Amino acid sequence: MKLYNTLTRKKEEFKPIKKTQVGIYSCGPTVYWYQHIGNLRTYIFSDILRKVLEYNNYKVKQVMNVTDVGHLTSDADTGEDKMEKAAKKEGKKASEIANHYLKIFKQDFKKLNIEEPSIWSKATQHIKEQIELIKKLEEKGYIYKTKDGIYFDTSKFKPYAKFAKLNVKALEAGKRIDVGEKKNKTDFALWKFSDKKEKRQQEWKSPWGVGFPGWHLECSAMSMKYLGNHFDIHTGGEDHIPVHHTNEIAQSEAATEEKFVNYWVHGAFLLSKGEKVSKSKGGLFTISDLEEKGFDPLAYRYLCLTTKYRMPLNFTLKALESAQISFDKLKDRITKLKQEKTSKGTTKSYEKQFLEHINNDLNLPGALALVWEVIKTEKLGSKQKLELIKKFDKVLGLDLNKIKQDKIPTELKELLKQREKARKDKDWSRADKLRDDINSKGFLIEDSSEGPRLKRIK
Repeated sequence: MKLYNTLTRKKEEFKPIKKTQVGIYSCGPTVYWYQHIGNLRTYIFSDILRKVLEYNNYKVKQVMNVTDVGHLTSDADTGEDKMEKAAKKEGKKASEIANHYLKIFKQDFKKLNIEEPSIWSKATQHIKEQIELIKKLEEKGYIYKTKDGIYFDTSKFKPYAKFAKLNVKALEAGKRIDVGEKKNKTDFALWKFSDKKEKRQQEWKSPWGVGFPGWHLECSAMSMKYLGNHFDIHTGGEDHIPVHHTNEIAQSEAATEEKFVNYWVHGAFLLSKGEKVSKSKGGLFTISDLEEKGFDPLAYRYLCLTTKYRMPLNFTLKALESAQISFDKLKDRITKLKQEKTSKGTTKSYEKQFLEHINNDLNLPGALALVWEVIKTEKLGSKQKLELIKKFDKVLGLDLNKIKQDKIPTELKELLKQREKARKDKDWSRADKLRDDINSKGFLIEDSSEGPRLKRIK
C-alpha cells in the first residue's frame, strides 16, 4: 500500500509502527456552525483511507478532535474565539452551541456513510493535558509570555520551516503586520489570557493566568494522549499544512524530542467557480441543503469518488446531478443483477485490480471504473458480480449491497399490462391516463431492453 506523504513530498510504501495496527489522527470540526460540503469532502477522504486500511486487514484506531474552544477568527492569534462569538450571536451557552452542531455533524456522517472515529476528543475535556504540554515546553525553554498569552518561540525550533517549505525570512521581512509582543511573526499562542474587560464563558486557571488553550495546542495534546508521542498517520485538508500542522509538529517534537507523525496525508480543496469553498465566502451548501434540492447524500459521496483526493474537485449542481444519474444507473444495474441469478467465471483478477487501485494512493476513480467494468462484463455471472460489488463497497461506502428490488403491487403490474396493450392498440389517450394513474401511486415507468418496468419515485 502506497500513500503520498506531505512530509517527504512523495508517494511511499506504508509501513505501520505496529505490524497489524494503525493509529490515525484526523483534524475534526470547529463546532460553531454547520459543516459545508467542502469540509465534508475532507472527511470522506479520511473515511476512505480508514476503509482501505481495514480492507488490508489493519486494525485502525482513529481519533478526531472536536474544537469547542480556542479557534480564533484569525490564524494570527487575533480576533474572537469562534465558539464565544457563536454563543453571543445565538444567545446560548458555548457548550450548547458545540453539542448542537456536533450532533448535526454526526448526522451528516451517517448520511454520507462516514464511519465515526474510534474516539471523539473534545478540546474542553482535555485542558489538563494541554496545560501539561505547555509545562514541558516551558521546561525546555520554548515559551515566552506577553500581555495576551503564552507563545511558542519558533526560532528555537530549527526545523520549523521544513514541513511546509516556508521561507521564514521572507515572511518576517514581508507584509507589515503588527505582531504585538511576538518575537517572530511565525510564533503562535499556546495559551491566551482572558480579556479582563470581557467575561468569557469558557476559561480555566493555569500556572500562567486565567485563559484558554490555543487551537494548535489541542491537536498535539489529544493525539499524543490517545495515540502516543509517535504515531502513524495524520490527516486533514491541505490548508492546514503551512500553519496548523506546521505548528503541531513544532510543539510536539520540541516537547517529546521524538518524531511526531510518520505519514501526513492531505486532501485537496473543493472548488466552486475555480475558488476554494469556505465559510468566509458564504453561499455554501450543507448536506441538508442538497437533500432539499432532491439529491441523495450518497450521490455527493459518489461525486467525490470520481476525483483523486489530492486533486481539487470543481463542484456544481450540474456535476452533482450527473453523479446522481450515474449512481442511480449503478443501483438499477445491481437490482437487475439480483433478478438474474446466473453463475459464471472467476473473480480473482478483478479483486487483484481493485486492491491495486485502492493501494495506489487511494485511486478511487480507478476503483469506481472497475466497478462499472464488472457490471458490464460478460465474463462473470450475476452471482460473481454481486460478490465483487459487496466486497468493493466496503471501501466505496455507497450501500451497494443494501439495494433492494422494489416490491410492485399486483394492481400496478396489471395497470402496466393494460398500458402496454393500449400502446399496441395505439390508444394513446388511454395509455397516457394509465401512466398518470401509475405515477399517482408513487411509481415511474422506465423503458429498458427487456421491456417497460416500474420504479418507485423517491
